[in-house]
Amino acid sequence: MDTVFLTGLEKKWFVVDAAGKPVGRVAVKVTRLLSGKEKPTWNPHTDTGDFVIVVNADKVVVTGKKEIQKIYYNYSGYNGGLYQTTFEKMMEKHPGRVIEHAVKGMLPQGRLGRAMYRKLKVYSGPTHPHAAQNPQAVKL
Repeated sequence: MDTVFLTGLEKKWFVVDAAGKPVGRVAVKVTRLLSGKEKPTWNPHTDTGDFVIVVNADKVVVTGKKEIQKIYYNYSGYNGGLYQTTFEKMMEKHPGRVIEHAVKGMLPQGRLGRAMYRKLKVYSGPTHPHAAQNPQAVKL
């Protein structure tokens, strides 16, 4: 069943399988679905996008030497509070955050982007708890 918000637009659910796909390719497709750019009713100032479920986030790949060289930064706000994590360690501890980080950087910065980002669900395994929404599979 599709979700309808105050704008009257139907929100559909899509599922994307990220196994064996590059992070950037997955993130671009997910971002376009979240923002609604593939719909004829798209406007840059409205949230016309759909819900997106990403499965198999732990099987996503990167090209070249990014697996060793890519670094994620996190700052606590205190002096000397800069934390650095490589792609390898991020995939070991939190594989879903790799896709979340890439998608969040591609969405608009501000209130609209945060609303779009809340419609993203990322799971490291092949299963997800959103079967009741009847998500449609998306090919990359």
